[in-house]
Amino acid sequence: MAKIQNKAVKVRYTTGEQVLHAVIVVLCTLLSLGVLLPILNILFGAFSDPYEVMKHSGLFLYPVKATFYNFGLVFRNHSIFTGYLNTIFVVVVGTTLNVLLSLIGAYVLSRKGPMLVKFFTMMIVFTMYFQGGTIPTYLVVEGLGLINTRWSLILPGAISTFNMIVMRTAMSQVPDSLPESAMIDGASHTQILFRIMTPLCKATVAVIVLYYAVAHWNSWFPAFLYLRDKSKYPLQLVLRQILFEEETNSMAAESLALSSEAVKYATIVVATVPILLIYPFLQKYFVKGVMVGAVKG
Repeated sequence: MAKIQNKAVKVRYTTGEQVLHAVIVVLCTLLSLGVLLPILNILFGAFSDPYEVMKHSGLFLYPVKATFYNFGLVFRNHSIFTGYLNTIFVVVVGTTLNVLLSLIGAYVLSRKGPMLVKFFTMMIVFTMYFQGGTIPTYLVVEGLGLINTRWSLILPGAISTFNMIVMRTAMSQVPDSLPESAMIDGASHTQILFRIMTPLCKATVAVIVLYYAVAHWNSWFPAFLYLRDKSKYPLQLVLRQILFEEETNSMAAESLALSSEAVKYATIVVATVPILLIYPFLQKYFVKGVMVGAVKG
């Protein structure tokens, strides 16, 4: 038998295509630098000596007299730890409730059998564009007795219309024969949802988990409105106090005057690194989940 040799095929680009590729590479490089430089500036500033931070001007391209002193000052502030605990509670409980409600709502709206599905879908989408506003929402939260409770950070935003619609679109692409066969075998809607639909849409589920978790982690305004007890403040509200009020309960005044900028950098790093660590584990689902859920059903 004749041997088949696989020869690499060289693609020849025209001059115009080569120029276009070069422009794209340059633009992507500049965009990457625009995103990366502020992150590196904060990271290197957090590890720099406080005296050098006070004297430095411009961006930090490397740690100046590297030290962990700034992080020591941050972690001496007990509100950082309570903020972490409060935020973890809100992220875990809130994201679990968000995803559960989104799955249930998406499953109902993706079914073709029930009447008025299109009507309810339009009514739900309507809430994406027209909302009650801050004051009516505050009155509702107050009427429910949620003021100064952690549940005020979870229940008012228990479901995102956008995420539910993305989830509904993904579920609507599952062939009807699968849930119908399961129903013939005696499966309930709950079993169909959690044993058939959810595993088949796991990429989209992973994406909305990430969306909800990041939203809870970065949220500070609801806590600013509804919470009075500082022991219930989430991490981002604690971070806001440090950044804008420039005070921490456990720092001496002279230490604060010396290293307020350095402490800001260190606090930002402490507050953002944990949520950044989640991305690598969900990255493989991200593009697939967004593309599947973005196709109109």
